[in-house]
Amino acid sequence: MTLFHNQKQLRSLHRKLAPIMILPILITFFTGVLFELAVTMDKTDDFIWLLSWHRGNFGLINLEKFYPFLNAFGLLILAISGINLWWQNNFKTKKKNISSPDN
Repeated sequence: MTLFHNQKQLRSLHRKLAPIMILPILITFFTGVLFELAVTMDKTDDFIWLLSWHRGNFGLINLEKFYPFLNAFGLLILAISGINLWWQNNFKTKKKNISSPDN
């Protein structure tokens, strides 16, 4: 059962949300990895700002209370829409191959 029946609307949602969500996901990824490297080298005091960015505190813009939830919600929507697109495309391909007279 597919969540969205109109593949065009689903692709549009996925296409609009993906560019917006890639930035916070990459910020979370890179700041987390780089801060762990700082911990490994015992340089946490020099790179504490990475932890602030990782949590969503960007100086004048402090999203610490909402950032993890926005990040998770956006990633969830992208995952659901991406899996749904894959499912619809995969199902159509299988259906086409089954109904093909070549088989």
